[in-house]
Parts: sequence; structure tokens; C-alpha cells
Amino acid sequence: MAEPIFKGMNTTDLLQQIAFIKEIDKLKYIQRRTKLFHSDRHENDAEHSWHLAMMTLVLAEHSDRPIEVLKVVKMVLIHDLVEIDAGDTFIYDTSKNHSNTDAERLAAIRIFGLLPQAQAQDFIQLWEEFEEGKTDEAKFARTMDRFEPLLQNFSNNGGTWAEFNVDYQTVYNKKKAIKNGSATIWSYAEELLKESIEKGILKKDTTLL
Repeated sequence: MAEPIFKGMNTTDLLQQIAFIKEIDKLKYIQRRTKLFHSDRHENDAEHSWHLAMMTLVLAEHSDRPIEVLKVVKMVLIHDLVEIDAGDTFIYDTSKNHSNTDAERLAAIRIFGLLPQAQAQDFIQLWEEFEEGKTDEAKFARTMDRFEPLLQNFSNNGGTWAEFNVDYQTVYNKKKAIKNGSATIWSYAEELLKESIEKGILKKDTTLL
């Protein structure tokens, strides 16, 4: 019987990377409040991250500034990995702090820390850059992150907006971050929000809910 091809080799990095790969499988079990397009099934975090990566590849030309597309793809693929430990925070939950929490930072250190040191540091830096939202890449990544659920909710006759009685102004305030990465995509998003009012999907006055 042939010996394993890695016998005698330094496999420390590989074993750490495989441990990380196994750990992030847990992202598939983290349920989001939003649902798939034209569906009653909730999206999970892994599906969300994959969709953002594909959206980045397809929509990158609409970024207001030149961006390193691969860097944005990396950001959107790893940005929610911390939710394996910290859980998903619903964007319209007013009882929770939506800023970068201690729990998320500890999760980033633990999960990315499974990787070899240099790779772990690279991923932590990318995650922090996304959270800060200051670079052109981070702005576009966050545009994708806010745009996808808007499309989903519109396709589902309001989706989580209707389910949790979220009014137009609240949605608008949360979604206007889209314009930081792309004026074109924000213009499209605004039209969808206006159409949502016309269709009765969103209401401007919360007292009418």
C-alpha cells in the first residue's frame, strides 16, 4: 500500500487550513431573516455570502471608483463568518447594537485564528476593513451587502419589511449606505423603494401600520 503523499512533509499549515474549512461549514446553519427570491425559505449566511460574491463579479463595473474586485470578493465571503459564534443580528432590530461588537471581534480572532498566522492576520484585516467601511473596496462590499436583501424583500412583496412592520423611512435610512459604493445601484434601489410605496409594500407613516 502506497504511503500518504504528505508523509515526511511539514503539514502544519495544511492541517490548520483544513480545520478552518471544516469550521466555516457551520455558516450554512446560520439562518437569516430574509428569504430567497420569490420563496418562503429563509436564506442562510453561506448562501448570502456566495450571492454577494457573485453580485460583486457581475456588478463591479458600477462602482463609483476603481476597485480591486478580488479583494471585494474576499471581503463579502468572510464578512459574516463571525456570526458562527456571534449569531446574526437582524438589521431592523432596534434593541441591539449594530456596530462592531466585542463578541464579533472575539469570533474573528478565534475563527480566523485557526489558519496559519499570516493568513489569519490577512483575513482579520480584511474583516476589519469591511467593518470600518472606509476604503473603496469596503464601500462597494457594503453596497452589495445592503442591496441583496432589498432585492429579496421586493421580490417577496415586502418580505421582512412586511413581517416586522418596518416603515419606508427606516428601510431608506438603512439602505442609503448603498450610495457610498455606487450611485448607479443606489439610483436603482431608490426606484425600487418608491415602487414599494406605490404597491403598498412599504408605508411612510408608521402610525398607519
